[in-house]
Amino acid sequence: MPADGRLARLRHRRPARRGPRDFRLVAVRTEARTVDQALFDAIANADTPNLDTILVCLSRAADFSRLWLATALGIAAVGGARARRGAGLGVCAIGLASAVTNMAVKPSVGRRRPLPSTSRVPDSRRVRRPVSASFPSGHTGSAFAFASAVGEAVPVSWVPLHAAAVLVGYSRVHTGVHYPSDVVAGALIGAMCGWATRSLAHGRARSIVPGPTQKTFPGVAG
Repeated sequence: MPADGRLARLRHRRPARRGPRDFRLVAVRTEARTVDQALFDAIANADTPNLDTILVCLSRAADFSRLWLATALGIAAVGGARARRGAGLGVCAIGLASAVTNMAVKPSVGRRRPLPSTSRVPDSRRVRRPVSASFPSGHTGSAFAFASAVGEAVPVSWVPLHAAAVLVGYSRVHTGVHYPSDVVAGALIGAMCGWATRSLAHGRARSIVPGPTQKTFPGVAG
């Protein structure tokens, strides 16, 4: 077929029709973004000068997972063998969560962070703004990965570590560097990475430690 004929066919090709399901998905996505923005704006407009100082310090402490690495050192120092193993699992879970969020999810989604000029977040809440994409929250992912891995190995730490992880996640919204949905997604990814780290470590331990051997005697079927 001549080139002119192919071009004519391309010009007159009808666009693919969208079904009712496609329009519903678009509408749901738009409404979810509206709710996400409304929650962000409500937090930004809240007058909380006393909380600002605490949450800014907490958000900064979680930069580069410093808070969780220090916690891991403390748990390993004061605990026994099980606590040291849990601290090691927590550090491994942080590494896995960081890889998943920063190398896989963030580049594929590419969501922009809230703009400082339009977010209306007070200057007293300003923290370092990462250059990476907004979705999901890496701080929250690392926090929940650590809490999930260590909390199962050291049950007494489950509640305080998860409470700290929730506060770190909220601080990222409070300081204006993430939307609420970024934090929710980061929490889910972190919890899954913590579970995966525990499962892999448990499976490896079972494969290394041999089970009890069965003794056999002459004339007796084994």
